[in-house]
Amino acid sequence: MPTGTLHLLAHAKINLALTVGPPDAGGMHPIASWMTAVDLADEITVTRIGDGQASVFDRRLEDGTPVPWPEETDLVVRAHRAVERVAGPLPVRVSVVKHIPAGGGLGGGSSDAAVMLRALDVHFGLCLGQAGLVEIALSLGSDIPFFLDEGVKPGDPPRGALVTGMGDRVDRLGPRRWPGEWVLICPPFGCETGAVYRAFDRDPRVFRPGEVERVARGSVFDSSALFNDLAGAAEVVRPDLARIRRGLADVLGVGVHVSGSGSTLFVVDPPGGVGAVRRAVSRIEPGAIVVEVTPT
Repeated sequence: MPTGTLHLLAHAKINLALTVGPPDAGGMHPIASWMTAVDLADEITVTRIGDGQASVFDRRLEDGTPVPWPEETDLVVRAHRAVERVAGPLPVRVSVVKHIPAGGGLGGGSSDAAVMLRALDVHFGLCLGQAGLVEIALSLGSDIPFFLDEGVKPGDPPRGALVTGMGDRVDRLGPRRWPGEWVLICPPFGCETGAVYRAFDRDPRVFRPGEVERVARGSVFDSSALFNDLAGAAEVVRPDLARIRRGLADVLGVGVHVSGSGSTLFVVDPPGGVGAVRRAVSRIEPGAIVVEVTPT
C-alpha cells in the first residue's frame, strides 16, 4: 500500500474582470471571467492511512481555532466524498489551515477542493484524468475547474485563465508582467454567494463576454478597465461594502475593485503603497484585514 504525506498549498484567486449572464432554466448563470491566482494560500496536508480506517478531517483557521462551519458543507470533505462515490473508500487524514477568508470571493473553498481532488488522484493512483477531475469538480462548484490546472504540479498556483460557460471552459493565458503592488482588503464580514446572485437577478447587467476577453488579452495591463458585474449586487447585500469601497477610493484616489461575489476588495498599485492602504483602512473600517499579495 502506498503511504506518505502530501503537503500542498491551495491558492486564492481574484476576478480581474467578470460578467454574468441571465440564468438558464436550472437557475445557473453563464459567466465570463478573467481570473488570476495570488500567493495567499490555505495549507492542506493529506496522509493516506490504513485500509478500513475512517477518514479524519481537521479544519482550522490560522489562529488554530476550528472553522465555524459544519463538516458536511466543507468543500474539502465534499470533494473527498465525491471521489469516493467514483472510486470507493479512500481513507485519509486531512489537515486544513485556512488563511483565505471564507465568503470573500477569493475561491478558498474551491481551491481547497481542487487540491483535494488532485491529492486523492495522486495518493491512490486513480488516474482519473483531467476530464474526470473536472466532471467531479463541476458537481461541487463552478469555480473549481479554474484551480484544476493540469499544466502545473499539485499545490502550485494555477495559471491565469479566461473562464467561460458555467465555469467549465478554462482557456489558460500566458504569463504577463503585473504592475506595482497588489493589496487585498478583507472586511470583517462575508457575502453569501446565493444572496448576491439573487440581488443581481433583480438588477441584471448586459452580458459582455467579449469585453472580458478584450481586457484579458490586452497587451498592456490597465487597472481602470477592470470590472465586475456582481459588485453592485454584493453592495446591495452588504451595504457596508459600498461604504468601505467608496471611502477607500476617495482617500486613495484609485479604483477599488470587488473580487467575485465579494466581500474582498483589491487595489492595484496604490499611491503610497500598502502603507497608505493600511492607514486608510484603519480609519474607514478598522476591523478589515489588509494583505499584500502577488499575482502568479
